Amino acid sequence: MGNILIDKLLQACVKQGASDIHITVGQPPVFRLHGRMRKLETKVLEPEDTVALMKSITPERCQKELQEKGGSDFGFAFGDLARFRVSIFRQRGYIAMVLRQIPNTLLTFEQLGTPPAIASLCMRPRGLFLVTGPTGSGKSTTLASMINYINETIDHHIITIEDPIEFYHYHKKSTVNQREVHTDVPSFSDAIRRALRQDPDVILVGEMRDLETIEAAITAAETGHLVFGTLHTTGAQGTVNRIIDAFPTNQQEQIRTQLSTSIIGVLSQTLLPKIGGGRVAAYEVLVVTAAIGNLIRENKTFRITSAIQTGAKYGMQLLDDHLFRLWREEKCSAEEVLMKAQNQDDLAKRIANAQKGMFDDDEEGEDQH
Repeated sequence: MGNILIDKLLQACVKQGASDIHITVGQPPVFRLHGRMRKLETKVLEPEDTVALMKSITPERCQKELQEKGGSDFGFAFGDLARFRVSIFRQRGYIAMVLRQIPNTLLTFEQLGTPPAIASLCMRPRGLFLVTGPTGSGKSTTLASMINYINETIDHHIITIEDPIEFYHYHKKSTVNQREVHTDVPSFSDAIRRALRQDPDVILVGEMRDLETIEAAITAAETGHLVFGTLHTTGAQGTVNRIIDAFPTNQQEQIRTQLSTSIIGVLSQTLLPKIGGGRVAAYEVLVVTAAIGNLIRENKTFRITSAIQTGAKYGMQLLDDHLFRLWREEKCSAEEVLMKAQNQDDLAKRIANAQKGMFDDDEEGEDQH
């Protein structure tokens, strides 16, 4: 089938800076570029093309899993150019794949625009730090930068538990051991429990999917380790609730108490298109102070959002405030920021008021309500 070679596709993907390659029967390969889907000007893929493309990159173990379970995921390196996270699956009886490009270069906090509070949270000796947001919101990139920042700054032992491994970290000041779920270790929760016997300072848990993993992560944070975890939640308040709600009712009281002393912060993020191309992240930051710890313990999490609003001096910020700033600085359009808002009506009002203010040539209008 030599006419559509996987190498050519991967090369084009890296060169154009596409985030994903979609391969499915009945259309040419499709790139996702700056969030939009673009069909390539090549031939429409036949069933045998997608099978050949799949076989050219998929390890035996995953081909077997595809046969038995209808799908599999793995990561692979494309020379020195990039790594890809691959999901292969069956649809309508045919083989399809999606390849997500994982850039090789680790970005700094400045390049990512990460809030300043994050660097100091990375320097904390212990506690649970959660990075949350929908799929494709750049959580992996943020976490990789955080691990890299620690790696360049302190002589720690860092263990990452990932499915699959995305960014490769080299030993700099720290020693970094990266364990892949299904390859090096059977499950996230198991890997955390074993990690505690491997003298770590920092543990990164790629995904906190189930009760056992959440429990193991909280225990690790309580026993004097800095634990980074990810969840697919939006907003800090929702993240704290999601963790507590994962437990049966009779355990929730105890988890609130444990969480109130172990959690140190939540960074929630979303990616949106920039005016003029590219993408930019908007962040919500919760830094857990004693007062916020009390709210968690006393089951008053509904007050977290207003606590963030008044916590600017600790480096806290609400997602909607950051979205408003991105609009005001003309980085993103009003439509895009409203699509990602936690409270659309409120943000729409603020934008409308600010626009009114601009016409009166009164820039301060919005701060006076």
